Amino acid sequence: MIKHNLSLLLGFILLFNSCEQLSTTKIIRLGHGLNTSHSVHKAMVYMGEQLEIKSKGKLKLQIYPSQQLGTERQCLELLQIGSLDMTKVSVGVLENFSPSMKVFGLPYLFRNREHSFKVLDGPIGKELLAGAEKYWLKGLAYYDAGSRSFYTINTPVEQPSDLEGLKIRVMESQTAIDMVKSFGGSPTPISYGELYTSLQQGVVDGAENNPPVFYLSRHYEVCKNYILDEHTVLPDVVLMSTHLWNSLNKEEQKWVQESMDLSVIEQRKLWMQSEKESLDAVRAAGVIVSYPDKTKFSEMSKSVIEEYEQDPYLKAVIVKIKNTL
Repeated sequence: MIKHNLSLLLGFILLFNSCEQLSTTKIIRLGHGLNTSHSVHKAMVYMGEQLEIKSKGKLKLQIYPSQQLGTERQCLELLQIGSLDMTKVSVGVLENFSPSMKVFGLPYLFRNREHSFKVLDGPIGKELLAGAEKYWLKGLAYYDAGSRSFYTINTPVEQPSDLEGLKIRVMESQTAIDMVKSFGGSPTPISYGELYTSLQQGVVDGAENNPPVFYLSRHYEVCKNYILDEHTVLPDVVLMSTHLWNSLNKEEQKWVQESMDLSVIEQRKLWMQSEKESLDAVRAAGVIVSYPDKTKFSEMSKSVIEEYEQDPYLKAVIVKIKNTL
């Protein structure tokens, strides 16, 4: 009888400790649109591991990939009202919520990857992240999303004139629309989740994205021409709802930011590996990967930058980016 009571008491103690632990753990819900094979998702898993270690289990990341909680736009809207805690979006989508982010959608603004990292990780990148806070979006960091290039179903694109009359899928991004127009193409906004079917059915003649997305989305099954013109460097941005961020104490905010910064280092390593593997894979699948003369594309799209330089703030940011060494 005594043994039985001791067992019951031990059971109650364990249950109480378990409940107490659960009650002291804050769950941070993160939704994004990419699949679990993507470097972004893997880096987020790594961030979650680091966060649990740093917080000793007080903060835990719960990740919902593959648009389980909605499109990138929908996730941003959920962040704004506090119904979702974190998300990852392309800066091309974010520009609809935080207008100063438009600068990243301008073609051929960055000289190379190193130049883009200096801008993103430096004062300019931090200033642009901070600009989103007035829209209830706390920018935490930039993930590498490489450079975006065109891929088409039938028509090989070797120069801007080859895009004339082609319907090219773009994100819901005014800068992307303006860029495709500058090349003579017909920009067609379609959500990422609907793009494969749209390509299959000929709703559009092609699209533009980076190598890992081109491969992991299986768009290479339909589009057999991939031209690495690398017109834009659009980073991914990881954001937290200001509703949650402001509810965290200073120590919790520090844990989140430090874990985020470590995941950026991890993601950029994974990205470089993924980019090479993706290009090798699509070539093996019969895709013709070509490298055009970027000068023609750069010259033709200068009008887009000139148009956005009419905005005094964007012009000042553009000058700072160009002067970053």
